[in-house]
Amino acid sequence: MRISTITNWAYAITVGMTILSGGAFIISAKSIDEERLATERAWRLDEQVEALSRAAERTTEDARLYIQKGDSRYLKAFEEADANERARGKSLRALDQSRLSVQEAAALSIIVNDAELLDEIEERAVKDFANGEQEKARAAVFSAEHEEAQSGLLASVAHFTDLVATRTEQELASAKAKADLWGAVAKSLLLATALLFLSVLYFVLKRRVARPLLEMSGIVRRLAKQDYDVQVLPDGRTDEIGDMNAAIQVFRDNGIERDRLDAERRMDQQTKDLILQLMHRLQACRDEAELADVVPLFAVQIFPGLSGRLYIMNDGRTALTAAGTWNDPVRSSQEFQTFECWGLRRGRPHMSDSSEGDVLCQHLNDALPGGSLCVPLAAHGDIVGMLYFESVEGTKLIAARVYIELIAENLGLAIANLQLRNRLTNLATKDALTGLLNRRSLDESLNRLRREETDLPAALLMVDIDHFKRFNDDFGHDAGDFVMCQVAAIMADLAGTAGLAHRYGGEEFAVVLRNVGRSAAFEIAENIRHAIESTPINHLGRPLGTVTVSIGVASTEANQPPTTLMQRADAALLRAKSSGRNVTVADWTDSGGAGRLVG
Repeated sequence: MRISTITNWAYAITVGMTILSGGAFIISAKSIDEERLATERAWRLDEQVEALSRAAERTTEDARLYIQKGDSRYLKAFEEADANERARGKSLRALDQSRLSVQEAAALSIIVNDAELLDEIEERAVKDFANGEQEKARAAVFSAEHEEAQSGLLASVAHFTDLVATRTEQELASAKAKADLWGAVAKSLLLATALLFLSVLYFVLKRRVARPLLEMSGIVRRLAKQDYDVQVLPDGRTDEIGDMNAAIQVFRDNGIERDRLDAERRMDQQTKDLILQLMHRLQACRDEAELADVVPLFAVQIFPGLSGRLYIMNDGRTALTAAGTWNDPVRSSQEFQTFECWGLRRGRPHMSDSSEGDVLCQHLNDALPGGSLCVPLAAHGDIVGMLYFESVEGTKLIAARVYIELIAENLGLAIANLQLRNRLTNLATKDALTGLLNRRSLDESLNRLRREETDLPAALLMVDIDHFKRFNDDFGHDAGDFVMCQVAAIMADLAGTAGLAHRYGGEEFAVVLRNVGRSAAFEIAENIRHAIESTPINHLGRPLGTVTVSIGVASTEANQPPTTLMQRADAALLRAKSSGRNVTVADWTDSGGAGRLVG
């Protein structure tokens, strides 16, 4: 018999016995609930009867107080107590008689009758007292008849309580016996289930599973170590263990082939991992120079038997120049024209190999043996470069072609993104007319100065072209633009590495000087002013006359905060313009003066 059949039968029997034991536990729990309900019913009956007894005592007390003292308050209390007592009597009459024994029902009826008899005596006495018959009323509430009715009520209540207590004890004993019986049945079923489970566990696991598995474990361990010389023991069993033996035999037979496939897969995965790392590095490159260093580094690891170059297209789209080289290729030149490559002409990868019967690219030295592969780098419909590989054995190149084309696709996008980012950066940070940094870059430079906590000095030059409107009015706007470009070129040249020149707006410029003291800053400003004044400017063969500028200088020296650098430089520029123009004004004082002024 198969192990699954044995376990299925054992499972079904175990489930059935578990269900039976659960049912026994449920019945036992219901018996306990019945025990609790019997106690609650007895308690409620005792409470209602006791409440009627207390109400009768209260009514009697209020009636006697009223008859003795004649106070209307006691009359009102009597009426309320009497109404409450009669309501409780009606409630007792309305009880479900099916849950009471014959003796209990009779005793309950006697209690209600005794309570009504006592109420009639007291009500008649109160009525006589109200009609002026005080002596008759007092005699009635203290008469033997009243005492007998009151004693009878108390005796009836005690008798009923005893009957209920006796019945409740019987019900509790019966419920407890039932609960104990079914609890014992449930425990017995659970014990039988556990014994059955242990028996099946011993028979199936130890004799039918554990012993043959122990014999097979040595074989499996050797197979796990890829020792395929091990021999699988023959086994004629038709159960699951026999199936496992057959599976192990198949595993051994396929082991050598799987080893070969695994080796190829590992090499393929290693290549893909290197390509993935290359893609990540390409995405993190900041410029083409970094990219040209990354590609050769990974190309050597991915294709150790191949040499090649990375070519970048020039701005004129006419030629390609080698930006990176690996493994010393010899067939292709460092630079060539675009029309010399069949891959660039066709916009598709081209294999140059005489054995393939295809044409060779003109940029290759056909006297050298081997095969070459040219893969254009394209992105957004435009070719930005080329990836070139060569090998002495053409078969290696053909096998690597799929990976090369995959790298080329991502490499083309990376180059195009870098070029696009450079163009966008120039558009975002530089002025289109003068080529200087724009107002946004000026704000960033000043904010950087404010954020940096350093003791090194910094300065700001605000430069304004004097009477610039004259150039636009007299010579045209093209001439005015030419003047601004010349002034911008002079400022950028004289600022040099000490500072950054910006176009602030219109004909106004700013130069941010870092690590420059105020004396050196003032000297640079004067050099710029003199250079602009002394440089002749001609536009289209026409002299435009002398161009002068006014400059305001502000520094962070002498505990001046960088946050007010722009305001102080701008105020100095306004003083320079109001002082006759073509002057440099600093925002600091020299020997008590109002400001340093050079004209």
